[in-house]
Amino acid sequence: MSSRYAVILAAGQGTRMKSKLYKVLHRVCGRAMVDHVLTQVEAAGLDQIVTIVGHGAEAVESLLGERSEYAFQEQQLGTGHAVLQTEERLGDKEGMTLIVSGDTPLLTAKTFEKLFAYHQAKGAKATILTAKADDPTGYGRIIRNDLGIVEKIVEQKDASREEAAVTEINTGVYCFDNQTLFNALHQVTNNNAQGEYYLTDVIEIIKAAGGIVAAYQMPDFSESLGVNDRVALAKATQIMQQRINEAHMRNGVTLVDPATTHIDIDVKIAADTIVEGEVTIKGHTEIGSDCYIGAHSELIDAKLHDGVHVTSSTIEEAEMMNGSDIGPNSHLRPKAIIGEQVHVGNFCEIKNATIGARTKIGHLTYVGDATLGEDINVGCAVVFVNYDGVQKFHTTVGDHSFIGSNSNLIAPLKLEDHSFVAAGSTITDDVPEHAMAIARARQVNKNDYWQKLPLAHDQNWL
Repeated sequence: MSSRYAVILAAGQGTRMKSKLYKVLHRVCGRAMVDHVLTQVEAAGLDQIVTIVGHGAEAVESLLGERSEYAFQEQQLGTGHAVLQTEERLGDKEGMTLIVSGDTPLLTAKTFEKLFAYHQAKGAKATILTAKADDPTGYGRIIRNDLGIVEKIVEQKDASREEAAVTEINTGVYCFDNQTLFNALHQVTNNNAQGEYYLTDVIEIIKAAGGIVAAYQMPDFSESLGVNDRVALAKATQIMQQRINEAHMRNGVTLVDPATTHIDIDVKIAADTIVEGEVTIKGHTEIGSDCYIGAHSELIDAKLHDGVHVTSSTIEEAEMMNGSDIGPNSHLRPKAIIGEQVHVGNFCEIKNATIGARTKIGHLTYVGDATLGEDINVGCAVVFVNYDGVQKFHTTVGDHSFIGSNSNLIAPLKLEDHSFVAAGSTITDDVPEHAMAIARARQVNKNDYWQKLPLAHDQNWL
């Protein structure tokens, strides 16, 4: 099989995005656009990939790493000039070269494969990826002759009335015979209104030299969407989200309201899990089977094992073991590990803490920098006081312990197995096994105190 290469155009700043962030780094469903493109190019099994960088070069290279080689376009002199920057790496190679823009996140490896196959079958020197558009405004038109052979690409501003009525558009993706491409690039001039070297001019140069120019029309126009502004970014996200959600549903996941369920592309969800509407699942979150993710929950780089129940809560960089549950309105912060069959109720916050199996943390509690054993009961409004204003300290609570409501545990602290803390206590010293710690002022009742107050004799107040 002929060698296959790819050039990804990622040098433009994207002024229409009106952003400090370079265009190709804007994210669609959890990945930068250029990352989406590279991922699909990789899946097509190419021999060599070169990404052209310019604006934001360091950021793009940092993101993509060693997955691609790079060529630098110092001045933005057009797409033809950009591709020419790869000549040192690709110019002498034999084979086929795919050229794709880094701001087209919806293109798929399947489409690239079909483009390569069509290019070979036609014996073409250049093949244009096209699509049918209901509204072709703004796109270059593919002009064919009576036999269906491509004659030229006409840009919107240069199109006649008849040409403007054509609905087959240029997606900006091409497959070239590699050496033919670079020979033609050296013939491209910048004799145009923009003073730029256009890649599209290569098509006419190849055709004039007698080379076959083909056009493969893909069936799904939405794949061709290029993102040049925030409106297109939102549309691309919507299309990508629909793809992601449909894939999960076909794999056995129930999405109660897919239209309001936002799932990033790298999320993994096992079969028989139910996700309600208004849920956001981000990053590299992994969710096991038979879980239930309730409405208004947000999961970010979380790991949920089987049978986990989440009710209207936020889980970020935390892990929940089999059969555990949380919520409503609770928050697992980074490095929280919730053991099997643990119950975390409403309005709780847990950070950098490990909670042992079957422990219950019912409500209104903060657990930070702590290790809790198994079968512990933590009462309402307990605070693990872990910070003295300078340093964080750790608290350890042994198995089968009981922490009474409204207690403060002042770290560093260790409560041994089967220890008890009386409600309303502020604990500063370690508690031995089987002991009860009581640390609160003794109650004193002042009888008839009301009569001493001036208000007691004020009839208007009474």
